[in-house]
Amino acid sequence: MNTTILLTIIPNTSEWSFQHAGIMITCNLICIGIGRYAIKIRGLGPEIPIVGLKEFGLPELLATTSLGHAIGTGAIIGLSSIGILS
Repeated sequence: MNTTILLTIIPNTSEWSFQHAGIMITCNLICIGIGRYAIKIRGLGPEIPIVGLKEFGLPELLATTSLGHAIGTGAIIGLSSIGILS
């Protein structure tokens, strides 16, 4: 009974594809790039062993990728609703 109610509430969305993955990766990379220069207090947590990202640790990576996923989700939903993504 509860399953039937949930299935009527949840909209039918498109399957995950390489287009969706490309948009999500692009949004995450953009947010990491912006966050690299926008975060004023860096390097307080554990560091990531990636060359070129000095003082850009795990807390900064989690923060920027969280924002990237939120923006990517909005972009995918928006592009799907106007018919660009199928």
